[in-house]
Amino acid sequence: MATNDVKKPNYYHPKHFRINFNQVFVHSFLIALALACFLPFVLVLSSSLSSERAVLDYGYRFFPKEFSIDAYKVIFSDPRQILNSYRVSIVVTVVGTTLGLMMTSALAYVISRKNYWLRKPISFLVFFTMLFNGGIVPLYILITRYLQLRDTLWALILPAMVAPFFVLLLRTYFAGLPEELLDAARIDGAGEFRIYWMIAMPLAKPALATVGLFYILGYWNDWYSALLFIDKRDELVPLQYMLYKIMANLQVITSLRNTILLDIPQVPLMTIRMAMAIVAAGPVTIIFLLLQKYFVQGLTIGAFKGGGE
Repeated sequence: MATNDVKKPNYYHPKHFRINFNQVFVHSFLIALALACFLPFVLVLSSSLSSERAVLDYGYRFFPKEFSIDAYKVIFSDPRQILNSYRVSIVVTVVGTTLGLMMTSALAYVISRKNYWLRKPISFLVFFTMLFNGGIVPLYILITRYLQLRDTLWALILPAMVAPFFVLLLRTYFAGLPEELLDAARIDGAGEFRIYWMIAMPLAKPALATVGLFYILGYWNDWYSALLFIDKRDELVPLQYMLYKIMANLQVITSLRNTILLDIPQVPLMTIRMAMAIVAAGPVTIIFLLLQKYFVQGLTIGAFKGGGE
């Protein structure tokens, strides 16, 4: 039996070793960018677990100089209040994101069809709202007087349910779907709603995941709607607004302590700010890690899909 005497080149030998400086530069840049995004989060977490005195004496450090959970004790001094605010934020985020994706994708699919005769007028109305809006006063009057939604969860959901930019983003994606595939479904007897739900929506998962993540971030970080529309029902206050109220109250207490010398224990304001950032950003960070693959893919494909007008 013949043996193959041909020797394979040793790519680890200096003769065959080549350095691709372009790849080294790109990888180095991406590593530096990732560290620039990750290290501030580590710094915030470390500062939240430090004592106020250590932060004042040594500044912000990546490892706590004096470990302390006093900031979290202040925030969770009333656990029921924080847990209820978490519940409100989760309900608003889940319901708002689900309804927002359904409404936005449906509108985007409709105006992406070239055979729809109202496509251009509706697209103009959507784009017009990106440039001009009525302002806070008309929105407040609409929500409180005409819709009678003050002190309800719908007041936190409806104002941000349909975002014009997301409509245009999904319209561009839907317009780039293969028209032959949709025509084949029509020949088989499928209606437009069935095509939208069973063909267009599954193909648009990356774009929907991207838009959904933006919706999640928007609803989760929203505190201004609660400031406007939640007056009497504290059980409907979301997490971000609850943390804002806690911080405002602590600042008032500290100011009174320093001005009129009240016998009040000192509050670790600096570490509390860091702890609030961790409490507020933790769930969203986990969701982003789960959706980052679809997020990157959706941004890339949505940017290069053709067919939009």
